[in-house]
Parts: sequence; structure tokens; C-alpha cells
Amino acid sequence: MSVNVEAYQSIHQELLSKNVQLIAVSKTKPNTDIIELYDLGHRAFGENYVQELIDKADQLPKDIQWHFIGHLQSNKVKYIAPFVHLIHGVDSEKLLQEINKQALKQNRIIDCLLQVHIASEETKFGFDEESLNEFIQSGRLANYPNIRIKGLMGMADRKST
Repeated sequence: MSVNVEAYQSIHQELLSKNVQLIAVSKTKPNTDIIELYDLGHRAFGENYVQELIDKADQLPKDIQWHFIGHLQSNKVKYIAPFVHLIHGVDSEKLLQEINKQALKQNRIIDCLLQVHIASEETKFGFDEESLNEFIQSGRLANYPNIRIKGLMGMADRKST
């Protein structure tokens, strides 16, 4: 990878001044590339495959804040629940239930973003506007005490070429 240190530091300072956190998407990158950024002080990295996230979390420094940025299947939550910092794409109440269950087992609260389906593509996931409003207004979020909703996330359509 060979980090452009000047560019990284410039972007990092600009985002800090705006109270925005930079998440380095490290998917498919070797651990040596991640360590290069880590050595510059960066601690927030994003992965979109559970197995790759587990492997990297096991092999790399423990103070890294791991973000799960892909589509998360309910049956894989248990593998990342012990250490994940933020799950970016909670696309259903069923997934919220499983995250809460696994967070409870780990005696922790897991930060999450609710994914809103804003794309016209059927391959995208998330709450539609109506189901999101219904969920929020219903008060059912109180049923998930081991989850902290930090905001919303949306996936736009892929740009046509």
C-alpha cells in the first residue's frame, strides 16, 4: 500500500476539525498495510467479511476499533460480538434481535447504524421509510438494551458507466 503520509495526515486533520472519524476500509488488504496506518496512529478499520474480520482482529493489535461494514447475516453475529466496535448495516429487526442476544452474552453494548434502503437496486438491504418510521415510533427499540443506535446508514445505487 505504501501510505501517502502527507495526504493521510492532511485528511485526518481536516476531518478532526469537523468532528468526523475516518474509517479505513481494510477489506482485502494485508495486515502489513493495516499496520502501516496503525503506526501513524490510525485505529478505526472497516471489514465487510466476517471471517476476514475475525482473522485480522486475532492477528492485529487489540486496540483497533473494528467496524463491520458489509451485509451481516444473523448466524454470524456471534463471531464478531465479542469485539466489534460498530456494525454499520443493521438492515432488519431480526438482525437487531440477534445482535442484542449476542451482546448480552458478552455483557456489552454494541453500537449500530440502522441501514435504510434508499437505492432502487433490489440487491441492497435495509429498512424502507415506512418500516423504519413504524419501528422507531413503536418504542420497540427499548426491547434491545444491549444495542446503542448511533445513526442511520444508506447505500446508494451503483453509478452506471
